[in-house]
Amino acid sequence: MRRLAARGAAGDAGEVAAPAADSSDSAQGRSPSSWRLIDLCAIWDAGVYLPSAAWNGASSGVARRRLNEAERLSSVREAQLKQLEVTRPRVLGSRERGRVPRMARQPPPPWVHAAFLLCLLSLGGAIEIPMDLTQPPTITKQSVKDHIVDPRDNILIECEAKGNPAPSFHWTRNSRFFNIAKDPRVSMRRRSGTLVIDFRSGGRPEEYEGEYQCFARNKFGTALSNRIRLQVSKSPLWPKENLDPVVVQEGAPLTLQCNPPPGLPSPVIFWMSSSMEPITQDKRVSQGHNGDLYFSNVMLQDMQTDYSCNARFHFTHTIQQKNPFTLKVLTNHPYNDSSLRNHPDMYSARGVAERTPSFMYPQGTASSQMVLRGMDLLLECIASGVPTPDIAWYKKGGDLPSDKAKFENFNKALRITNVSEEDSGEYFCLASNKMGSIRHTISVRVKAAPYWLDEPKNLILAPGEDGRLVCRANGNPKPTVQWMVNGEPLQSAPPNPNREVAGDTIIFRDTQISSRAVYQCNTSNEHGYLLANAFVSVLDVPPRMLSPRNQLIRVILYNRTRLDCPFFGSPIPTLRWFKNGQGSNLDGGNYHVYENGSLEIKMIRKEDQGIYTCVATNILGKAENQVRLEVKDPTRIYRMPEDQVAKRGTTVQLECRVKHDPSLKLTVSWLKDDEPLYIGNRMKKEDDSLTIFGVAERDQGSYTCVASTELDQDLAKAYLTVLADQATPTNRLAALPKGRPDRPRDLELTDLAERSVRLTWIPGDDNNSPITDYVVQFEEDQFQPGVWHDHSKYPGSVNSAVLRLSPYVNYQFRVIAINEVGSSHPSLPSERYRTSGAPPESNPGDVKGEGTRKNNMEITWTPMNATSAFGPNLRYIVKWRRRETREAWNNVTVWGSRYVVGQTPVYVPYEIRVQAENDFGKGPEPESVIGYSGEDYPRAAPTEVKVRVMNSTAISLQWNRVYSDTVQGQLREYRAYYWRESSLLKNLWVSQKRQQASFPGDRLRGVVSRLFPYSNYKLEMVVVNGRGDGPRSETKEFTTPEGVPSAPRRFRVRQPNLETINLEWDHPEHPNGIMIGYTLKYVAFNGTKVGKQIVENFSPNQTKFTVQRTDPVSRYRFTLSARTQVGSGEAVTEESPAPPNEATPTAAYTNNQADIATQGWFIGLMCAIALLVLILLIVCFIKRSRGGKYPVREKKDVPLGPEDPKEEDGSFDYSDEDNKPLQGSQTSLDGTIKQQESDDSLVDYGEGGEGQFNEDGSFIGQYTVKKDKEETEGNESSEATSPVNAIYSLA
Repeated sequence: MRRLAARGAAGDAGEVAAPAADSSDSAQGRSPSSWRLIDLCAIWDAGVYLPSAAWNGASSGVARRRLNEAERLSSVREAQLKQLEVTRPRVLGSRERGRVPRMARQPPPPWVHAAFLLCLLSLGGAIEIPMDLTQPPTITKQSVKDHIVDPRDNILIECEAKGNPAPSFHWTRNSRFFNIAKDPRVSMRRRSGTLVIDFRSGGRPEEYEGEYQCFARNKFGTALSNRIRLQVSKSPLWPKENLDPVVVQEGAPLTLQCNPPPGLPSPVIFWMSSSMEPITQDKRVSQGHNGDLYFSNVMLQDMQTDYSCNARFHFTHTIQQKNPFTLKVLTNHPYNDSSLRNHPDMYSARGVAERTPSFMYPQGTASSQMVLRGMDLLLECIASGVPTPDIAWYKKGGDLPSDKAKFENFNKALRITNVSEEDSGEYFCLASNKMGSIRHTISVRVKAAPYWLDEPKNLILAPGEDGRLVCRANGNPKPTVQWMVNGEPLQSAPPNPNREVAGDTIIFRDTQISSRAVYQCNTSNEHGYLLANAFVSVLDVPPRMLSPRNQLIRVILYNRTRLDCPFFGSPIPTLRWFKNGQGSNLDGGNYHVYENGSLEIKMIRKEDQGIYTCVATNILGKAENQVRLEVKDPTRIYRMPEDQVAKRGTTVQLECRVKHDPSLKLTVSWLKDDEPLYIGNRMKKEDDSLTIFGVAERDQGSYTCVASTELDQDLAKAYLTVLADQATPTNRLAALPKGRPDRPRDLELTDLAERSVRLTWIPGDDNNSPITDYVVQFEEDQFQPGVWHDHSKYPGSVNSAVLRLSPYVNYQFRVIAINEVGSSHPSLPSERYRTSGAPPESNPGDVKGEGTRKNNMEITWTPMNATSAFGPNLRYIVKWRRRETREAWNNVTVWGSRYVVGQTPVYVPYEIRVQAENDFGKGPEPESVIGYSGEDYPRAAPTEVKVRVMNSTAISLQWNRVYSDTVQGQLREYRAYYWRESSLLKNLWVSQKRQQASFPGDRLRGVVSRLFPYSNYKLEMVVVNGRGDGPRSETKEFTTPEGVPSAPRRFRVRQPNLETINLEWDHPEHPNGIMIGYTLKYVAFNGTKVGKQIVENFSPNQTKFTVQRTDPVSRYRFTLSARTQVGSGEAVTEESPAPPNEATPTAAYTNNQADIATQGWFIGLMCAIALLVLILLIVCFIKRSRGGKYPVREKKDVPLGPEDPKEEDGSFDYSDEDNKPLQGSQTSLDGTIKQQESDDSLVDYGEGGEGQFNEDGSFIGQYTVKKDKEETEGNESSEATSPVNAIYSLA
C-alpha cells in the first residue's frame, strides 16, 4: 500500500457558510465575497508552513473545493482569476509499484500560484473606494499599445472604465477628435468605451490605421488610456521569379537568400525541399536569424535535394513558399561515396582544399548592436571554412552571464535573455578550424525604454489632509516627465493654491473637496513611453465594513488561516481584533495582523475556536464585524488498501476505512491509474471497501481511494497484480516454493503504563522460510499522522514485547515479519493508546546563530519531533545576549524553528539558548551556544604587498596582516586577483580573464603558480570574510621571464611512397618566449631492433621537413620540440604509418612480392626461367615427333592398366596415334580426353596468378589460378604436353 500526501487542508483557510447579505449591506456596496480573497491566500501557506509532513500536500487535497470557492468570488476577482487561468489539478500519483513515498511532498498546483498572486495583490495593492461612493474615473481595461488586427475580422479597440457617476467616453485619432457618429461602420459598446469597426458591409481596414486614445470622463475628472497604435496585419505574396541553378565548387561557401515579403508581424522563416521535406541543419548547413540558408562549405551530397524558403504568417495561418533553388556542385571527385561522409579527413579524401575560416555574417572584423533593456539580445556569427569551423563566444573583461546566456544554432548564435545595463560591452565570436582562426567583435549598447521606479497611486484624503503623488521612472536616455490633469497639460490647468509641482512629485496641502481630479503622468524617451492615471479623491467617510456580517468559517485542525475584515473610511481607520468579545488586541505569538487588517492564525488549535471581532475606528466613528471560527478534525484513512496479487477469475476486496469530522459530509470515490473508476456490474463499492468479482487482466493497475469532505481530503493507493492461470504441478514430491511471510495478526495492547505498554501478536504463515525478525512500527496522529516510524526490532521467536513510550503521544502500532525471502505486508494497526503529558526532557539540537545581513542574527534550531514534545502546544523560549557585555538576557517565545534578532552590531559574539516548553512546563535549562551577528564587507586591504618572480611560471607574494577590527567578520582568506595584461611577443592575443589564488587567513605569504611565461601581469589583493571581498589593494605589475614553449601543434607524419616521409607541424600555441628553432629527433625501428638516433635542428619559421628513407622495411619514430633561449619545450612524438594490414601475413607477403617485382634482378631471373622452359618444350616436341621409348627414373603415381605391355623394363612406348588416351587421363562421355585432377601440369595453370619466390629466386609457392578444365579440345595427352613430365623423361 502506498499513501499519497494529499491530505488536505482546505481548512487552511476554511470554508465559509455566510448568511445572505442584508439589504443594508447591498445598499452600501459591500462586496459579499471580498473576504474570500484572503481565504485563497492561505491555500499557498498550506504546503509551506504546516507543522509536519502529514500536511505538506494540503494544497493538493483541497483542489476541488477551492475551485468551487473561486467561482463565488466577486466580479473583479473572477476576472483576475480568469486571466491567471486557474485550472483544476489532477490528483497526483504513481503507477510504479513501490516507488511512491508514503508521505511525499507534492508541489502546489498552478491554481495555488494564482491564488497566492491574488493574495499579494490584496495585501499590497492600491486602495479601492466602494462603488457607492462618488469617485473619479479609473481605466480598468484597454488594448495593447501596438494593436495589430486581422483584416478578415471586425476591429475591436478596448477601453473600459469605472467611476461614480458612470463615466462617458470619447476618442481621438491621430491626436484629433474622432467623431464616431459620422462613420456608420464605427460604434461604441453600451456602458463601455470599446470601439467596434464593422466591415460586414464592405470597407478597407487599412483606412482606419492610426493612433487612438480613449478618454473616460465624469464630473470629478478625466482618465486617459494609452495611445493605441492600430495596424492591420499584412501577409503579401512572394514575388514571382525564375531561379537559375546555383553553380558552386565543392568546398566553397554558399548563401541562399530568402528575402521574404515584409509582413506584419514578421513571418516565421523555415527551409524545406519542394517535396516538403525539412532541410537537415547542422554545424555546416544552418539558417541564419535573417532567414538566409548558409553553407560553410558545399559538399557533393548537397545536390541531392532542392531548397525552398517558406514564410508562415501569424494571423492568416498561411505558408508561402518561394521557388526552390537547385544546386550544381563542381567536384574533383564525381562519385558521391557515402562512406566518405564519416571519414576522419573527409575533405582531403574528396580532394577539397582546406581553408582558414572567414565570416559570412556579419561581414568584417567588428560591428555594433543596440538592444533595449528587458529584451533578448541575439548575437550571430556564421563562418565558412574547410573543415567546418567551430564557433566560440567570449565577453571582453568578464564572463558570459551563465544564468541568462544560451547558445543556439549549433553555437553560431548567442542569446542573452532579459538584458540589463551590465550586459553592455564588447563580445566576440571566435571561428576556428585546424587551419587557423578568426574573430569578430560586436559592441553591444543597452538602452532602455522608460520603466517604473515609483508609479503614481490613487490618493484618498480627508479634507484638510496633506498628500503627494510621485511619478519616478528610469530609462536610457533619461526619460522626461510630463504631468497632466484631466487629460490637459498641468501648465494650462486652472491654478490650485493647494498644489505644488516639484519635478516628479506633486504635493497637496490642506486639500479640499474641490481638489478632486485625475492626474496623468507621462514619462517618455526615444524608445517608448509610460502613461499612468492616479486620481485624488477627497472624502469624509466614517468607517464601514465591506464584508457580510457574522460569517461562519470552518477550518481543519493544525492548519494556517487568515480572517479577513475588509473595511473603508476616510481618514483611513485603524483596525483591531478581539476574541469572544474580551481580552486585549490580538497581535503577536500565534497571531499576526497585516496592514490591510487581515488576522493570520499561524496554527489552528481546538482552543482557537470562537467568535472574532474586528473593530475599525477613525475620528468620525467606528464599525465592527464578527467572524465565527469552527475547528474541524481532519479526514484520515486509517485502514488503507493493500497491494494485492490475485489470480484471474478470483474476487479481490480493497479496504478503505476513513475517520472524519462527523459534522462534515464524507464522500469516498475510487480512481484507477489516476483516472475516475467506472463501477461496472463486476464491481461493488461500499463505504469502506471496493470489491472486484471475477478479476480479469484489464483490472490490473493502481487503485486510489479518495476520501473527501468539503474542507479536505485524504488519498491512499494500492496496486493490483493479476496472474494468468498456471498448470497445476503433477509432481507432489517437488520442493515447496519459499515466499515472504504472511503478515502478523490480532495485535493486542496490555499492561498499560505511563511510559510503557506490552504488545502481543499472532505470527502469520512463514511460507516455508522461518521468520528471523519482527519490526514494530508506530504512528502518531498529532504531528505526522499517517507516517509510520520504526520503534524496535525483535527476534523471530518472540511474539510479545514491552515497548518504551514517550509522554503525550497517541500511539498506534503495527508489526512486520521478516524472513530470508523478504518482508511481509504490515499487520493491521492496533488500537490507539495515548500516554499522559509531561514537561520536555530535552531541548532542540543544532542551535546556531548566524547573520544573514550585516545588522541581524538569525537563530535556528532543529525542531523536536512528536516523541520528544511530551505535551501539547510545543514552543521554544529563545534567549540571547552580547557575550562580552554580560548584559541581561533578551527572550522571546517562538512557535517555529527560527528567530531573527535585528539591529545588531556588525559581527559580535552572542550567547544563545533555546529551551523547549509545552503546556506541562519547561524543559531542562539549556547550555549556551556562541553565535555571531551578520558580517559586513572588510574595510581594509592588505598592505605592503610584495611580488617576487620565482621562475617563468610562478611568483611569491608577501603582505602585512590587516587589523582585526577592519575585517568586520570572520577572516576566511586572503585572495589575490591576477590577470595577464599582455604578452611580450608582439601581435599575440591573450585572454585577460581574471584568475584568483586563495591563502588561509593565518598566512602572510604564498605562491601563485601556473602563470604564462614572457608576459606582463597585474595583481591585486583583497581580504575575504563571510560577506565577501573587501577593497582592493594597490595594483602590482610584474613580468614573467622567458620560458620553454609548449609542444608544436598538429604534428603530422605522411608517407606518400616508400622512399620519403613528409613531416608537417604548426607553431606552439604558447611560445612562452622568442623561439629560436625546432629540434627533430628520429630513429628507425623494426620490431625490437632500433637504429641510431638522428638529430635535426630547424629555424623557427620552418614547419615542414622531408626524410629520405634508407630502409624500406623499417618504421620511424619522430620526436619534435620547439626551443627558446631557455631550452627545449614539451616534445610531441609520432610514428610513421605502418604498412596496411601489417598484422595479416598473406597481405604482407603480397606487399613484399609487389616490392620485389619492381627490382631488376628479379626481372632478369624470370626471363631466364622462361627461356629455359621454352627450350625444354621444344625438346619435348622434337622427341615426341620421333616416338620411341624413354627411360623413367621412377614410376608415376597413376597405376598402369592391365593392357599395358611395357611395364617390365620400366619404359613407355609413345606412339603417334592421336586418339589413344594416355595414362593418367580419362575419357569423357563425348569421347574427348579429360585430364586428371591430380596432374600437376603447367598447361592447367598457364593463366594463373603470380608465382611466389624467395629473394634468391627459388620457387616457393603454388599456382594460384587453374585453367578451365571443361575444354572441348582434349585429344592431346596431358603428359605429353606437360613440361614437368618432359623433364622427368629427360632425367
